[in-house]
Amino acid sequence: MSHNKRKPRTRSAMAVSDQQPGCAPAGTVAQAHTSTAPRAGATRRSTPSVGAAAPPATATTAARRNAAAASTASAHADSQRPEPTTGRIPIIDILPMVSQGHRPAKAVVGERFAVSATIFGEGHDAIAANVVLRGPNGEQGPWTPLRALPAGDSHVDSAHGGGTDRWVADVCPTSVGMWTFTIEAWKDVMFTWSHNAGLKIAADVDTELMLEEGARLFERAAQDPGHSQQDAQALLEVSQALRDQTRPAQARLAAAQTEQVRHALQQHPLRDLVTQGPALPLLVERERALVGSWYEFFPRSEGARDDQETGQWHSGTFATAALRLSSIAAMGFDVVYLPPIHPIGQINRKGPNNTLNPTPGDPGSPWAIGSAQGGHDAVHPDLGTLEDFDAFVATAHEHGLEVALDLALQCAPDHPWVAAHPEWFTILADGSIAYAENPPKKYQDIYPLNFDRDYEGLYAEILRVVRHWMDHGVRIFRVDNPHTKPVHFWEQLIGEITSTDPDVIFLAEAFTKPPMMHQLAKVGFQQSYTYFTWRTGKSEIEDYLRELSGDAAAYMRPNLFTNTPDILHESLQYGGPAAFKIRAALAATASPSYGIYSGFELYEHVALRPGSEEYLDSEKYQYRPRDWKGAEEAGRSLAPYLTRLNTIRKQHRALQRLRNLTVHACDDPAILAFSKHEPADPHTGQPADTVLVVMNVDPHAVRNSWVHLDLHALGYAADDLIEVTDQITGESYTWGRDAWVQLDPWKEPVHIFTIPAPFTTGEG
Repeated sequence: MSHNKRKPRTRSAMAVSDQQPGCAPAGTVAQAHTSTAPRAGATRRSTPSVGAAAPPATATTAARRNAAAASTASAHADSQRPEPTTGRIPIIDILPMVSQGHRPAKAVVGERFAVSATIFGEGHDAIAANVVLRGPNGEQGPWTPLRALPAGDSHVDSAHGGGTDRWVADVCPTSVGMWTFTIEAWKDVMFTWSHNAGLKIAADVDTELMLEEGARLFERAAQDPGHSQQDAQALLEVSQALRDQTRPAQARLAAAQTEQVRHALQQHPLRDLVTQGPALPLLVERERALVGSWYEFFPRSEGARDDQETGQWHSGTFATAALRLSSIAAMGFDVVYLPPIHPIGQINRKGPNNTLNPTPGDPGSPWAIGSAQGGHDAVHPDLGTLEDFDAFVATAHEHGLEVALDLALQCAPDHPWVAAHPEWFTILADGSIAYAENPPKKYQDIYPLNFDRDYEGLYAEILRVVRHWMDHGVRIFRVDNPHTKPVHFWEQLIGEITSTDPDVIFLAEAFTKPPMMHQLAKVGFQQSYTYFTWRTGKSEIEDYLRELSGDAAAYMRPNLFTNTPDILHESLQYGGPAAFKIRAALAATASPSYGIYSGFELYEHVALRPGSEEYLDSEKYQYRPRDWKGAEEAGRSLAPYLTRLNTIRKQHRALQRLRNLTVHACDDPAILAFSKHEPADPHTGQPADTVLVVMNVDPHAVRNSWVHLDLHALGYAADDLIEVTDQITGESYTWGRDAWVQLDPWKEPVHIFTIPAPFTTGEG
C-alpha cells in the first residue's frame, strides 16, 4: 500500500547561466525549479483500504482541512495575481511604433531607417541588443546589432531619453509587402567577463577563477552552429589558452582579444536571458510612395482657344494636353496630376472667379462632377473619349511620367447618382439635398456624400470607380478633402485596394487639424499635403521640418506643394521671382516629394483681391492657355531652375529620403540651413551622400550670417574642414564648423551644396 505523499520535484539540471539562446519563449527566460517537500514534523498517514470505514474526525484531520482551505485560497490569490508586462530585460519606448503597434510603420524599398528603444538591466552586468527584420515570407534579415547612444548624441530623439540607455540600429527592407521588426535584448556575459577579467587579472585578484570562467564561456560560444568551422576552432583554442597555466595570465587573457575572436563574437554573440520585444508591423511600399516631383495641370487649358468670330472658347483635349508632356518630362518631373476629368454639372454651374452667373460658354469647376453625360467613371466629352484618355496615359508613360488622377467624392446636382441613389446624400427638412458649405463659403454646385445612410452601397460604388480608373492605367490618386469622409471608410478602401494592387498610391489633400491629418496617414494614405505653403518664416520652417522628418515620418509622408489652384500664398503674391526660387528650392530639397501647380514657372502671382489666396481669373472656373515657349524665349520662365532642382534631386539619394534631415544654427533670422546625409552603404557599395542647403528666406533683402554646422551630422569630425560645392553656381568653398554666407535674393537666394564623403576621419 503506497503512502499518500507528494513526490518532491528535483532541481533542473540546467542552471539559468547555462540557458542556450533561443530556448526560452518570447519575452521570457527559463528559470530553475525549486524543490518541494513535506513540512518538518508533519504526520504521514496511510491511505485507508477501499470499503473501510472513514476514520473519526481528529485534530489532525481538522488541521488538514484548514490547510487545504488555505491552499485553495492561496491558489485563488495566485490566479488573481497580474502577469508581469515587463520582460526579463526591459525594452521600452520602441520607435518606430504607430498607434501602440496596431498600425504599421511605413518605409519604401531600399529606405534605410532607424529602429530604437530604451533598454536597460539591473546591476552592472553588460547588456546588448539586436533587431530582427522579417520579410513578407517570414525570412529573417541579416544580423543587426543595436548600438548604445551616448547622452547628447544628435541622432537621439530628446523625447525618448536624450541618449540615456537609448539603443539604435539602421535597417533597410528590400521588397514590397508587410514586414515585422522585433528588438531582442540579452545579457552580454562575454563582455561582462572580459571587462571584469581585465580589471581583476591586472590586480591579481581571482586570476585563475576568472580565466576558468572565461574558458567555459568560450567553450559554450564555440557550440553556436552559426560559426564557421574556422571560427569555432578559434574559440575552442581560446578556451585552451585561458587554461594554459604555463603562460603568464596577461598573455592568456590576450588570446581572447584577437581580431578574429572579436569578429566571430560580433557575428554570433553568446546571448543569455534573451528577451524579445513585440513583433511590430512594417508596411514596405514602392519608392514612388516616398519620392517624386509632381506637376499639376488642367488638360482643358492646354490647346484651349478663343474663337474670335463667335467669342466662344473651345476646350483643349487629351490630345492637345499630351503635347505638353514632353516639356514636363524635360523639366524632370515624375508625376503629372490631373484635376477631375469627368463631365461637369450644369445646375448651379460657377462662372469666372467663382461667380453665380455663368455664360453658356463657361466650363464650370471640374470638381462639380457629373451631369447627364456621366459621372465619376466617365470623361468630359470636350476632352475626348475614354480611348483618348488611354492614349494620354500611354504617352505619359513613354516620357517616364506617371499619371495621378483626382478622386473627388462629391457630386453636381445633376450627377446620375443623385437621381438613382438619393439615399447617398443628406436630405434637409424641406426635402432638398444639402449642398457643400464651409462657412462663410458656399459651394452651390456640389452635393457632399452622406456615408451613414447606405454605407455598403456607396462603398461598393466607389470601389468600382477606383478600380475602373486603375484598369485604365491610373496607379496614383490625389484624394480631394478626405477629412470630410469617415476615416474608417478610407481604411477599408485603401486596405482593400492595396491588398491586391500594392503599387497604388493615395495622396491625402487634407488641410485640416493635425490629429485628422495624422490619422488619415496612419490608416493608409501613402502621402499627405501639409501646411508647408503657410510656413514661410525661418523659425516656423525649422520647427516644421523637424516635425515632418521626426517621429511622424514613420507613417506620414509629406508632399510639399508650392502652390495649388486654391492656394496662392501672399509670399508669392508680393515676393517677386526670388520668392518663387526660394519656395521651389525649399520644397524640392526638404522633402522627397514636392509639387507645383502650372503657372508657377511663369511667376503667376495676382490674387483675386487683397487678402485672398484665390488666383485672379482662376483656372478652376475658366480656360487658361499659357504661352510657354514665348515666356522661355523672353527669359520670363523658372523652368530652367526647376529643371536644375529636379536634376540635383535625382543625382543625390540624400534628397530622396525624409528622416535624415538636420537643421543647423544660423545667426541671421532669415538665413536657414539644413542638411541631408545618407551614410555609405556597405551592401551596395554606394558612398556617403550629403547635401547642405543654405537659403535666404527673405526675398526682399540681402542677408549675411554665420552658419554653425553640426559636422557630425555631415559625416565628419568636429574639427574637420570640408569642401562644399554649390550645385546651382558651380562655385566651391572650404568650410569649417563656422562659415560666413551672404545671399542676395536678386541673384541667387539659395546655396545647394554637395559635400564629398570623408576619407580620413570616417563617418563621425
